[in-house]
Amino acid sequence: MQLIFLFLMILPQTYADYPALKAVLSEKGLRDVSEMMGVWIQSKLKSTEIPEVRGGVDIGIGTVDYVISNMHIGQCSMSGPSLEFVKGSGVSVEVSQLSLAIKGHWTTRFGIIHDGGSLDLAVYNTKIKTILELQDDAGRLSINTIFCGDNVGGVHIQFHGGASFFFQPFVSHFSGQISKMIHMKEIPVNISMDQYVYLSVLLTSSPAVTNQSFELDMKGEFYSNSSPSEPPFFPSKFDFQFEENYMLSLAASEFLVNSAAYAYLSSEVLQININDSMIPKNLPFHLNTSQFGAFIPQLSTLYPNMEMEVLIYASETPLFSFNSGAIDVNVLAAGKFSVVKPDGKLVPLFRLDVDASFSGSAQIDQKHLTAAFKMKNCCLLIDRPTLVPRTILVFCLCHFCLPFSQP
Repeated sequence: MQLIFLFLMILPQTYADYPALKAVLSEKGLRDVSEMMGVWIQSKLKSTEIPEVRGGVDIGIGTVDYVISNMHIGQCSMSGPSLEFVKGSGVSVEVSQLSLAIKGHWTTRFGIIHDGGSLDLAVYNTKIKTILELQDDAGRLSINTIFCGDNVGGVHIQFHGGASFFFQPFVSHFSGQISKMIHMKEIPVNISMDQYVYLSVLLTSSPAVTNQSFELDMKGEFYSNSSPSEPPFFPSKFDFQFEENYMLSLAASEFLVNSAAYAYLSSEVLQININDSMIPKNLPFHLNTSQFGAFIPQLSTLYPNMEMEVLIYASETPLFSFNSGAIDVNVLAAGKFSVVKPDGKLVPLFRLDVDASFSGSAQIDQKHLTAAFKMKNCCLLIDRPTLVPRTILVFCLCHFCLPFSQP
């Protein structure tokens, strides 16, 4: 749901070369959004901070200065809202019969006289309609309000505490001030995915608006929070046909996935330390020099009966390639093996470099993203000639399957 609202309200940003992420909101999607938006608006209104109101009232013998503050919305009700595409312009948004119950505090000052108390404010039968036009402004997307109308049915204020009876006759003045308070907030275009990376959704072109749909082309590039930088590859042009029966259609190029891999690599996330305690005891294989001595006899002689540790990491960015009906993946990784001495110090032994490629496919199965990959080939290189002879092993495995499922 938040993705759809972000899609509708995204703000002006500079162009990129080609989009890696495309989104099309259909007319059906807009109708469904209209039905769900009422609950979302009410939730947001209740958490909205209402700015304080300051002013003065002339009572004939001087001016009473007042401040209405600490206002919050306790209850709200509405009819709608309704959203419609405006061909060639943008989106029309209309909210009707909006009523709010607000509580707050008031303070006054008249010379040396100070007073204060609480208040109940009711805003009822409010109607708001706006049309947002999306234009190209010197290579930047601009969102302009070409029409904005509102009609506040009424405002009722009841003061409590202090000399509240004295200020009740001036309710019409306070009501006029409060009727002007309608604010719109900005939505960021960098979406934080987790503590390591964020997704940039800068627009690459002006949106295409018809009577049936609203299309956005977005940069769709992941960046590392700690060291944001451009990857050593570039997006390519791609097209897709959206389905009118779907609310929201999304299409991503391989650049989006590869930029995510590059961002996580830059954040030093694609690595893990594995020691023997992490391997289940019922498995026949363990990280120690006794078992590795069967492959490298020098280990048992130099470091008898000692535990080992391995640091596995991606040495380069894993690269994905989308082809017709297939996904190809190339992974360059390495494992640094060390001996753990009794005092806890690590003694480096050797590095195992891995160059592997996979091929597979992905699909949606019962609302789950599923995928299956087969290893095409795998090249292993042991790099530590002082300990063991340099060895290269090449495998051609055609029936090795890696299942994957993600809700």
